[in-house]
Amino acid sequence: MELKIRDIVEKLEEIYPYQMAMDWDNPGLQVGRLEHPVRCVVLALDATDAVIERCVRENADMLITHHPLLMGGIRQVNEQSMAGRRILAMAEHGISHFAIHTNYDTVKMGSLAGKILGLSETEILEVTGSTDQGPYGIGEAGNLPQEMTAAACCMLVKERFRLDGVRLFGDKEKMVRRVAISPGSGKSMIKPALALGVDLLITGDIGHHDGIDAVDQGMLVADAGHYGIEHIFIRQMSEWMRQMYPRLEIIEVQEQMPFVSI
Repeated sequence: MELKIRDIVEKLEEIYPYQMAMDWDNPGLQVGRLEHPVRCVVLALDATDAVIERCVRENADMLITHHPLLMGGIRQVNEQSMAGRRILAMAEHGISHFAIHTNYDTVKMGSLAGKILGLSETEILEVTGSTDQGPYGIGEAGNLPQEMTAAACCMLVKERFRLDGVRLFGDKEKMVRRVAISPGSGKSMIKPALALGVDLLITGDIGHHDGIDAVDQGMLVADAGHYGIEHIFIRQMSEWMRQMYPRLEIIEVQEQMPFVSI
């Protein structure tokens, strides 16, 4: 039986329900036809120009990203806007685009990051809702394998998530054991982390004042960048899809940090 976009979309919606996404989010089918057949899927964090060009070169039928292409309203689809150009490029080449964002975060991202870091005695960093199976939310807090300095913890984060560097707010010699990890942009996770009494928050996109204010309240913050931890989405989704759909061609686009340090 021919596999269609609808088959993959319905399965992903079952595992990562839209109702578990944040209210401001826009996960789901961004571009494309549900009845379109699918043989090749590209996985990436964002539907950038480079990623869409890769889809075209590979004759991909579907692009699955973590971040949605469309977050706000769009009044026109034409070459005059970035979103319009990307929509046109995908539509013209028969590429369907599906995004799994904060519904993925609440179901999988936090626990996956915690597992990679080796956390134990875990709890949800910020509970955002509940189902019959229990509460769900953003990020995870837990104990490191052993007490260590903040510098050693940053080195562990670099190693486990394959990063070039991590910015630390606070004393690198301070001993830490209970930490919280929240992939992506984690400014809003400072308050929940402080409420849980963790020693160190590992996240991304932390501003100067947010970082120093957290330190003044007794908690260190390690900024691994927005992409730094979220890239684990690509590998996990690839492994699941290869197991679920062994006849599909799966292409992983391991994007680099969107900036370089000079």
